[in-house]
Amino acid sequence: MNEAICAICTPYGSAAISIIRCSGDGCIDLVNNCFKGFNLNNALPNSIHYGHIIDNNEIIDEVMVAVFKAPKSFTAEDSVEINCHGGIYVTNRVLRTLLRNGFRMAEPGEFSKRAFLNGRIDLVQAESIMDMVSAKNKLALGIANNGISKKTSNMITNLKQEVLDILVDIEVNIDYPEYTDIPEIEYSNLNNRISKIINKMDDILDKSSGGKLIREGIKTVIVGKPNVGKSSLLNTLLDEEKAIVSDIEGTTRDYIEGFLNIGGITLNLIDTAGIRTSIDEVEQIGVKRSLSKIDEADLVLVLLDNSRKLNDLDLEILEKTKNKKRIIIMNKIDLNKQNDYNADIYMSINDNKGIDALEDKILEILNLNDFNVTDSNYLSNVRHIDLLEKAKDSLVEAIKGINNMMEVDMISIDIKNSLDYLGEIVGESNTELVIDRLFQRFCLGK
Repeated sequence: MNEAICAICTPYGSAAISIIRCSGDGCIDLVNNCFKGFNLNNALPNSIHYGHIIDNNEIIDEVMVAVFKAPKSFTAEDSVEINCHGGIYVTNRVLRTLLRNGFRMAEPGEFSKRAFLNGRIDLVQAESIMDMVSAKNKLALGIANNGISKKTSNMITNLKQEVLDILVDIEVNIDYPEYTDIPEIEYSNLNNRISKIINKMDDILDKSSGGKLIREGIKTVIVGKPNVGKSSLLNTLLDEEKAIVSDIEGTTRDYIEGFLNIGGITLNLIDTAGIRTSIDEVEQIGVKRSLSKIDEADLVLVLLDNSRKLNDLDLEILEKTKNKKRIIIMNKIDLNKQNDYNADIYMSINDNKGIDALEDKILEILNLNDFNVTDSNYLSNVRHIDLLEKAKDSLVEAIKGINNMMEVDMISIDIKNSLDYLGEIVGESNTELVIDRLFQRFCLGK
């Protein structure tokens, strides 16, 4: 596991600087073999040195080399970072030189994996590194920072300790019944202690729905019959001509996507084909896709036309979206009113009227107006949420066992399962297979 590895860890292409990261046993000596300048074997920890990368006495590039010594490095191993000139050719020449001098190419996520396996970071911190790289807005970045700074891990560790305390009390009573100074486990007390932990988990899970939406982005689908202004709304919100706008019905034949930041959250906006009956086979496919996008949406923006009365198509769309989080928008309020439907927002997209009100309504309906990223009492990662739900469900089963007056050693099985699920969040009980699959999602050089 400690063999010397290397990889480019900056974006591939033309740039002022490229960084090649190296880590593992003997990596300082291996870099030193192709470095002309200061003897890196004599370098102090956390120091940087000027010189050249050479290959068969040929100067490849002028570089700055940073040296980090175990355990005070990201991977907790001896590490080197080579700062060379940016550019595809020169960066690859430096990389090939390292590979010829004894390095192996790192696998995706292998640096972070080593940091985890060496105890430098826990699994939540490791996943938060990629969350930071892929953060689409300020709040998502704040959530990632909570994970990296161990706020999230500490929250889970505190829950684990409470569950563990209960399990220890049960095990002591089971294993050492002869000791009279050990308090006997009472079902009512056990019920109260477990119930308090379940309430904490419920609170975290309730808040986590908002964190998940912020981290992953909110899939927002714009629907309506043809010519109600769907494409115009998309273009106005994105402030670009993303979709073709035309008076001809059926212009949009497939969904069009774009990203928008509102109040620190990211909307994945999807403009769908106008929903109507059509003999055009291609348009029929577009309408079918529009209906499927409604099912997948976190939020639906339903557009109605102020200048036209509701018809069967409008009613069909309203029926289709009634169980979704939705905002009903009455567009074209600049035209003569023909529609008496009571909408949530009234707009004239062509005149930019109602845009601010719509953005405020989006934050309101998603309950994200008061979302506080400094409050670390929530999760955003789907894996973490799923495991916490399983941990809670195990405690619920324990409560059922208490109510049914089951033997306390049987109840302890469910409590132990809860403890294992919590441990899995921070990586304390993961199998090697799970670890491998998780880090394979990382980019090269991380």
